[in-house]
Amino acid sequence: MLLLMLLTRIASPGPVFYRQKRVGLGGKHFFIWKFRTMKVSAETQTHERYLEELIRKDCPMTKLDAYGDQRVAPFGRILRASGLDELPQIFNVLRGEMSLVGPRPCTPNEFALYEPWQRKRVNGLPGLTGYWQINGKNKTTFNEMIVMDLFYLKNLSLLLDLKIMFKTCSVVAEQLVESKVPAQNQGQNGPVRRRAPILPKLAGSHRKNLRRPTTILRLAGSPPKI
Repeated sequence: MLLLMLLTRIASPGPVFYRQKRVGLGGKHFFIWKFRTMKVSAETQTHERYLEELIRKDCPMTKLDAYGDQRVAPFGRILRASGLDELPQIFNVLRGEMSLVGPRPCTPNEFALYEPWQRKRVNGLPGLTGYWQINGKNKTTFNEMIVMDLFYLKNLSLLLDLKIMFKTCSVVAEQLVESKVPAQNQGQNGPVRRRAPILPKLAGSHRKNLRRPTTILRLAGSPPKI
């Protein structure tokens, strides 16, 4: 962690850490800590508008990084792709605000956009990694993410947590490789998206019934083994 602190300081002048309010267990607010990956002058309205659009359209949640986000600081792209920028949240785990495995904590602005059924994802401790992270992550839609988080909370077990943590390592390696794909290999309308290997029946259903959570929840009952 000391090495990452040094690299963050050298790569971009300014604070090493970034603090942000998130929604935790039962909707309670708390602050997470991350290694700063954005330039000090970066504004947040762009990301908030982009996220709102992704939720409204229910399309794959590709990060702005993939489009060459100019707000990202040098070396920040690698930190974000590897998830190492989240490492300081181990202190949130020690404080009991987070768990090693669980749904990622959302921001209050994002939570305000949730429908009642989607708010059930805060019925468990948020985690550093989770079922969604190893099953497509940014290749999935917002509703797919919610369904996978609810599936995890419904099937919570030590064995499932161990499987998720074990697979997280290989997924991080894949994300690092994908983050290095040259811009010229991306499509004119953004990065080329490979089909996420998750919930094939769900993917076909939610396109027909975007606002029918009962349908996608039923189809998510037996996702592929991890």
